[in-house]
Amino acid sequence: MFVSADVIGMIISLFAFAVAILGGVGWMIGHRTKLMDERFDAFGARFDGRFDGVDARFEGVDARFDAVDARFNGVDARLDRVENRIDRVENRLDKVETGLSSLKDELVEVKIAIARFEGPEKRLQRI
Repeated sequence: MFVSADVIGMIISLFAFAVAILGGVGWMIGHRTKLMDERFDAFGARFDGRFDGVDARFEGVDARFDAVDARFNGVDARLDRVENRIDRVENRLDKVETGLSSLKDELVEVKIAIARFEGPEKRLQRI
């Protein structure tokens, strides 16, 4: 099989053209990627600066939060003491209620005893 020099030259020139086009596309993509990386780095630097400013403004906040947390712990301890006192008062009220119910039962028994002592009304006194 015989291939002419023109065909071989055309194949080589097409190959060279494709390599040149692909090289140009690769260079453009690389250049754009480099520019995008630079922009992202600039954005990152700006955000880091802003976050550093915010961190500097809120440095004393942790200490204030700790102080408020300590105050809340103190209030919680006081509420626990109040709750314990309320429980003791409830226990005392239960004892008083029990005593009153037994006193009520005894009063009923006294009434019954008085009624028995007096006895029934006499017939002549009913008139």
